[in-house]
Amino acid sequence: MRLGITANSEVPEAIRASRKVLSNLKGHDIVMERGIAHLFGKEGLPVEEMDIDILITVGGDGTILRSLQRTDAPIFGVNAGVLGFLAEVNENEISTGIRRLLDGDYFIEERIKLRTEVGGKRLFDATNEAVVHTAHIAKIRHFHVYVDDQLAMDVRADGIITATPTGSTCYAMAVGSSIIDPRVDAFIIAPMAPFKFAARPLVVPASSRIRVELAKPKPCMCVVDGQQETFMDGNEKACFRLADSKARFIRFERDFYKKTREKLVCAP
Repeated sequence: MRLGITANSEVPEAIRASRKVLSNLKGHDIVMERGIAHLFGKEGLPVEEMDIDILITVGGDGTILRSLQRTDAPIFGVNAGVLGFLAEVNENEISTGIRRLLDGDYFIEERIKLRTEVGGKRLFDATNEAVVHTAHIAKIRHFHVYVDDQLAMDVRADGIITATPTGSTCYAMAVGSSIIDPRVDAFIIAPMAPFKFAARPLVVPASSRIRVELAKPKPCMCVVDGQQETFMDGNEKACFRLADSKARFIRFERDFYKKTREKLVCAP
């Protein structure tokens, strides 16, 4: 088994945790991402060029989301951030987690992703969400949202979030959407700060084709998983549908509700 390692090299906690990961993988076939490799005096490769079976990410959820845009390998997340909702182990669980990983004592959880296009240009698939929002702070926009060519929303708002079940515990949740069990194949469409109180989030089948248009061409941005930003002059259509690929995670337990309760519902 060949393992890749990537980490947020700007976070001291991630560097420290990476050192622990490496010490537990002595003698094993590993390749490191360039950003972290040079800190340990090693050669590295970009994640997208790695020929690996599993990618170990060390950092927060952003590190995981960024990695999922660059590899189809299953992700084994080591949390060295604040929340780490998508990660499987914390820093104090690295030794046990690596041992179970090497022993094959795990399963792979698959989650749907969101295919994203703006003006006909393909962007990265989203694991969490794609957001179309105003390019200028405190400037409302008038959006038309279509689901399978039917007008589903005619709303003035700061933006429109289109989220997967994975993303339902992230940005969409922050604007009042429901949490969706990741086993459910569905998307959430949620307006951000809508002008009408009655404008509520929609849950639609994952088979839906979603299109976001502006009633009048005004500058906006499309942001995928908080990682990729694309400017929109307002004439483009943002189109979303089920991606062919899935996000894959190394898991030891089927504990979605436990994790939700501990990290989101009851978190300090």
